[in-house]
Amino acid sequence: MNTDTYQRPLGQAGAIDRAEYDEGLRQHMLRVYNIMGLGLVLTGITAMVTASTPFLYNAIFGTPLQWVVMLAPLGFVFFISFKADSMSAAKAQTLFWAFAAVMGLSSAWIFQVFTGGSITRVFFITAALFGAMSLYGYTTKRDLSGFGSFLFMGLIGVVIASLVNLFLQSSALQFAVSIIGVLVFTGLTAYDTQRIKELYDEGASSESMSKLAVMGALSLYLSFINLFMLLLQFFGMQQQE
Repeated sequence: MNTDTYQRPLGQAGAIDRAEYDEGLRQHMLRVYNIMGLGLVLTGITAMVTASTPFLYNAIFGTPLQWVVMLAPLGFVFFISFKADSMSAAKAQTLFWAFAAVMGLSSAWIFQVFTGGSITRVFFITAALFGAMSLYGYTTKRDLSGFGSFLFMGLIGVVIASLVNLFLQSSALQFAVSIIGVLVFTGLTAYDTQRIKELYDEGASSESMSKLAVMGALSLYLSFINLFMLLLQFFGMQQQE
């Protein structure tokens, strides 16, 4: 009788604590996806406006400035990653918006090369693949941390090969990079989602969790945008000249 008396309140307290934790985690993940989604919207709008403004487009892609614009997003990623521990959440979010806008500038060329219909189709293909892998990363009980180093090495290889191919313009190398890149960023989507989930700390400060949300959004944004660009190489339909 005494056992029943004390076990029931403890069980109820545990259930309440778990429910509160799950709700906090849900709100945190929702914030991550919202920031990421708004970043993609900003990138898309910037890219479309740039592509549809001849003066602006030619000023960037008709001059050596294009190399600055093409490489700037990589610089933003390295800067945000290296300074993440020392910057405030507000500064991290501001840099994320700036990065998303610059990414839009560097991506404007796709609207000059591919048809609008194929860009839209590939976007939805990417969204479906990304959503499925992110859901897997969130719900799976399997520990994906062991794939982290492997995926990171693959990512470095893809970045280096892509930079080299900017000068070589090899179609064979581009095809290989695209295949490997799709596999790497598909895996990173699941891996990063699980990592973001595991980094959630109910007792952490609001400032700390805000920064984690921004950094989580950045990692997922990168996986999405790179998946989109790579899949566009396979499924995009080029405009008729």
